[in-house]
Amino acid sequence: MATLRQLEYLVAVVDTGSFTRAAELLHVSQPALFHQVRALERDAGGPLLERLPRAVRLTPTGRAMLPHARAALADAERARTAARRAVGLDGGEIQVAAVYSVTLGVLPPVLRAWREQHPGVRIRLLEFAHTDALVDAMTAGRADLAVGPAPGSWGGPVRELGTEEFVVVVADGDPAATDEAGRVALAALADRDWVHYAPGNGLADTVPGQ
Repeated sequence: MATLRQLEYLVAVVDTGSFTRAAELLHVSQPALFHQVRALERDAGGPLLERLPRAVRLTPTGRAMLPHARAALADAERARTAARRAVGLDGGEIQVAAVYSVTLGVLPPVLRAWREQHPGVRIRLLEFAHTDALVDAMTAGRADLAVGPAPGSWGGPVRELGTEEFVVVVADGDPAATDEAGRVALAALADRDWVHYAPGNGLADTVPGQ
């Protein structure tokens, strides 16, 4: 049967992309780490990782196991936090997943205000590039809540916090910059080439980019 330690080792190897870096992160020897992963593979019935010349890649079996490994580790951490809180050793922890644009603009003052009002509750911030990654983090149990564009594939509760403003940057004298109200309809830019954020930030899901 898989142990939490083995699952932790698997996740560390995946996240760091290397047995060597994972061993350094976990403060264990590389042979010990490799031994535990091999034991996990035997229990799973097949290889979980493929060792490449400069990286490590998940096998199909590994891809199937990874979200469950992350969820098990997250559940164990929440259990530890709940136990410590019950005996007065800890104030609890909230794991927040967010897209990069939110962590740079909206979240810092919110997190500062939260810290002032709830100094005993720690916040662990997980940053992702795409909205789909927020859904994956929530589904896998890695996050208690997510902040970002509302994902269409999420079946859980959603609460609208506000509207994020986007701007269009064009050359001086461009017709799109002559509107007195400072606004431009997306339809007016339908034939333009775009340079914008990667898919997953809301705007990119609406505007096909080039």
